[in-house]
This record gives sequence, C-alpha cells and structure tokens, in this order.
Amino acid sequence: MVYGSAKRYAADFLSLFYPRLCNGCKRALIQDEECLCSFCRYELPFTKIHNDRENSMSQVFWGRVDIETATALFYFQKGGKVQNLIHQFKYRGKTEIGIYLGKLLGRQLKNHPVWEPVDVIVPVPLHEKKQFKRGFNQSEVFGRGIRETFGRPMITDNLVRISRTGTQTRKARFKRWENVETVFSIKTPDTFRGKNVLLIDDVITTGSTLEACAQKLKAVKGVKVWLATIAMSV
Repeated sequence: MVYGSAKRYAADFLSLFYPRLCNGCKRALIQDEECLCSFCRYELPFTKIHNDRENSMSQVFWGRVDIETATALFYFQKGGKVQNLIHQFKYRGKTEIGIYLGKLLGRQLKNHPVWEPVDVIVPVPLHEKKQFKRGFNQSEVFGRGIRETFGRPMITDNLVRISRTGTQTRKARFKRWENVETVFSIKTPDTFRGKNVLLIDDVITTGSTLEACAQKLKAVKGVKVWLATIAMSV
C-alpha cells in the first residue's frame, strides 16, 4: 500500500516536468489514462463486430479459407485517427500504441463465448530483413497487448515468412494472393496440431496475407483458425 502510494506520487511529480501526452491530440493524460485521452478514445470508430460470428470481416473469407470467425478493433478511414495511430506505431516506433490497442482487443475477446475456445495467439510474421530494419514486428507487438488481457500464450517463431514480397498497397486481390501464397511456412507443424489459433495482423484490406497464413495453419491436422486485426478498411 505504502509502495503503491509512493509510486503514484513519484509519477505525479515526474509528470510536472515530463507530462505523458495523448497520442491522438497531444493533450496531457490524467492519472488513469493510458496512451489516449478519454476524448480521443471515445471518438475511435470501434467496429464491435466481435459479437457476431458471421460479421462483415468474416464474410471477406467466405469461399477462400475455412475460419471460425474474424474481427477488427476499428474501421480504417484514410486520414482518420486510426490511420494516425497505426502510422505512429509502425513507422515512428511507438510500440506502446500497439500494445495498448492489443489490450483493448483482448478485453473485448476475454470470456466471450465466440472467442473462448482460442488456445494460442500467432502473429503474421515479417521477413527477418524487414523486421531487422523496422526493429519489431507490429503484429507481434499488437499480440503482446492481446496476450496481457486475453490471457492466451503467443507463439512467434513457428509460422515464418521465408521470402520477401513487394508492396501490397496497389495490387489487385488476386495479385496480392499470388504474391503471398508461397512466402509462409511452418517450422514444426506438431506445435500447432489440434490447436485453436488466433491469427493476428495490423490492417486487413483484401485479406490475402491472412488468407495465405490461415491456409498454412489449416494444413496442420486439427487446427481451427480465428482472425483479428487492429483495423479493417471500409
């Protein structure tokens, strides 16, 4: 109790000189706020589709790969708050944003009957050269936050990317799928055998990367796949 009070007083004292700022509007955060102020968090476009097994994101994969369900935390709009947060996270190295967003999603999924069967979290891998250049895998960082609040272990070294792909941004859906079909591999299939896997990524556009990874996972006996991302395009 005494230690906790002292820690809070120390944090309050430091905030006088080094205030924690909201990553959305740059206002000073108050004591119980993390990463975003209450105003910016309220304005975020939460999808709330995790309650519906056959939601709009799940339907993206109908006829493409057999999944249990899918969800995204937010709707992605060009120039919006979510794009700004993801840009800071991925390209300015603000990994605390990714962890925070993961914790938000993990709280949505925890104890929810649709998501309760999940055994393990698996992030979409980056090629080792790209990860070295960036310094981290954004999907893995996002997964750390999910792990903290959802309470499932994460496996980061079994689903791997074995070759690099060019930028996906301007490719049509078939070209995207063709571009990623052969770039993923599973090192030790027995690690995933019979597991219920939550496959995670940052943003879904056409779903080609998630589809390719899910196909690899589904090739392992007994694997079922759930999908989750920070955001989905609208």
